Amino acid sequence: MILFVIARRELTMYSIQKHIDENFGAFSKPSFGAIKPALKRLEKNNFITSRKMMSDGGKLSVFYSITQGGLKELKRLILAPMSDNPVQFLQHARVKISCASFLTETECSDLFFLIKSCALTHKICAENIINNEYNHLSFYQRIILDNTICEYANFLTILEGLEKENAGRS
Repeated sequence: MILFVIARRELTMYSIQKHIDENFGAFSKPSFGAIKPALKRLEKNNFITSRKMMSDGGKLSVFYSITQGGLKELKRLILAPMSDNPVQFLQHARVKISCASFLTETECSDLFFLIKSCALTHKICAENIINNEYNHLSFYQRIILDNTICEYANFLTILEGLEKENAGRS
């Protein structure tokens, strides 16, 4: 998310958090405590650079910008394999899709296929649990599993729409 927001323009740490909140706040809200060490790691790996500048009020501000290596890392992270953990899956998938504007049409197709495959796997897993006659699920477990199945079905529908939109880009 940091690489995504600073790929558009140079920002301070405060502005990075603000832009992340604006772009991803519906599904991810990293704190300054998470952003600051991430910036240090990104700079150490030469994915970003920083420059210090005095403001008119005499306050020191640090501005971060992305490097060519950072742009490559952004693409690598977007296209990296998805987590097998269903708790993390939807959040990561949403972030990756939100960053897809940095990908080519072919890379977007690959990303959507990857996410769709994982979403289908998670949906089938939930369906198998709910349909297993030997599972003695409580009312509450069934409601949550039904909701999970619906959430994955809706997400798959969104992905199909994105695939059609992406195919129309050419």
